[in-house]
Amino acid sequence: MSAASILRTVCTTGRLAIGLAAAIVLLAAIAAPSQAFAHAALVTTDPEDGAVLAQSSAQFSLTFSEPVSPLVLTLVQPDGTPVPLTSFRLSGQTVEIDNPQRLGSGTHVLSWRVISADGHPVGGSVLFSIGAPNVAPAVSEVVDRGLRSAIWIGKIFLYVGLFLGVGGAFAIAWLAKGGRSGRRFVITAILCGLVAAPLSLGFQGLDALGAPLVRLAQPGVWQAGLGTSFGRTVLVALVALGLGLLTLVGPRGGAKLFALAGLAAVGAALAASGHASAAEPRWLTRPMMFLHGAGIAFWAGALTPLGLAMRWKPVEAAPFLRRFSQAILPVVAVLAATGIVLAVIQVQAPAALPETAYGRLLLIKLALLFFLFTLAATNRWKLTGPAEAGETEVQRRLVRSIGIEMLIILAIFGIVGGWRFTPPPRALAIAAAQPASVHIHTPKAMADLSITPGHVGPVAASMVIMTGDFGPLDASQVTLVLSKPDAGIEPIKRAATMRGDGTWRVDDLVIPVPGRWTARLDIVISDFKIVKIEAPIDIRPE
Repeated sequence: MSAASILRTVCTTGRLAIGLAAAIVLLAAIAAPSQAFAHAALVTTDPEDGAVLAQSSAQFSLTFSEPVSPLVLTLVQPDGTPVPLTSFRLSGQTVEIDNPQRLGSGTHVLSWRVISADGHPVGGSVLFSIGAPNVAPAVSEVVDRGLRSAIWIGKIFLYVGLFLGVGGAFAIAWLAKGGRSGRRFVITAILCGLVAAPLSLGFQGLDALGAPLVRLAQPGVWQAGLGTSFGRTVLVALVALGLGLLTLVGPRGGAKLFALAGLAAVGAALAASGHASAAEPRWLTRPMMFLHGAGIAFWAGALTPLGLAMRWKPVEAAPFLRRFSQAILPVVAVLAATGIVLAVIQVQAPAALPETAYGRLLLIKLALLFFLFTLAATNRWKLTGPAEAGETEVQRRLVRSIGIEMLIILAIFGIVGGWRFTPPPRALAIAAAQPASVHIHTPKAMADLSITPGHVGPVAASMVIMTGDFGPLDASQVTLVLSKPDAGIEPIKRAATMRGDGTWRVDDLVIPVPGRWTARLDIVISDFKIVKIEAPIDIRPE
């Protein structure tokens, strides 16, 4: 009954705010990208994408920008037959995959799907041919919009359970001193979270495996979800929700202890997975996420019980309001400080705000926070005092204002849920900085060549050279030659400099266009002997 009353109040006084919230959520949907993004970047593959081999190799390898865990590895043969690849090893950031059979001629597709450190799945394919290429079998990753919507909705309801439910239980136990206003609403919010948490785990498993919603009941889907870092978040969230429920329905003597433990578990759940918690340095980002999550639960959780108490039990609400107004200032300071630190780590440069989907969502969130902080400041400095003194009209205005605050917070939940599908600029910068690498092996000489970053623009090249049988090669001079005849670019020649660590390096190099280049190394061994080795290398767009 009381929950319905506060909703009626919001509906009659905050229609403009409802329209604003709906528009903000729509803008979030527009700002979000329509395709899946990689949060761990594929750096090199063996065989290389597009390579033509004389015979099949006994092993494949995939090297990423950060450690990953394989979920699904499949070799699609030229006739379209998929062959599961179940034998693999992890070596740092490289996945070494055993080839179970000798491959016939034609174009093959190595399809991979892995989970990155931030708990998000990454997928892709590598094409290579044995003998001569033919028409490659069709392998594409289709965005399942139904599953995406389910993941997003599940996130919002999980936030409702954690922030409004567990946070509301904390407010009732510590600020309302066990008052009954808002208990039904808070219990309902916790129950929403208890349903959303396991469902979100199943949706995570589906997304990890690239499976449709109809496979939700399969055990392997839930195992895949538990195997991601989000599995830890769900487990800790269930503990938090259970503690919140015990706060309200358990023994009254332990209510405050349960509430405090539940609030701490909310912070721990947010720190267990996600973009921000996976960012370096983790000794800083994870405590920041813990404090940020606990602070949100304290603030957002208190609003509905406080608004309902002021609506129906003004006398009971006065001490509740006084305790909340005294505690909220340091909480907001912690929220602002931790939010700024996390935003700086994730965004890195102001230019990334309008240029990336993550940045655009952050700008929308900041606009909402501006309205929220302005409204909260008005409540704190203009309405709280008269409302505590018992002025009825001011109390009504404060209830309406709290209702609008709740709408803005729900809109922020929707925005933050959209971050699930958008890599932060930090991750994009890491991917962009990855080198383009190639191993060149001939009977006379071999070399490992890396061009960093592996995209167009100013770059640096480093080379490690050896003999064809992996022995030391004493060269007096090494020249790097890059050419791209199909783009009308004549060879670019740069003399390399020997460094103290045994590598040869070229610094004054600019690569003007992306695509497949031919890299040649002219290795001078003596006045009478020069060895030239070459191989293609792929340069990414900027």
